[in-house]
Amino acid sequence: MRKTYNSLILMLLATVSLSAQSPSTQTDFLESTGKIYVVVAVILLIFIGIIALLVYLERRLAKIEQAHEDL
Repeated sequence: MRKTYNSLILMLLATVSLSAQSPSTQTDFLESTGKIYVVVAVILLIFIGIIALLVYLERRLAKIEQAHEDL
């Protein structure tokens, strides 16, 4: 679980460094039309889905490990 948290922190730090880059013309176009919010929403949705899947698998694996220890 600690490794998962470390990976999440590393990914967040990587996105912060990427956002510090100067915006390109495509980014300016997306911002001017308001579509940048759609892009951000889709990325957040995917990210939240991946985190939810990891939490679900971690809990399921913990139950399997507990059942194995009881044998």
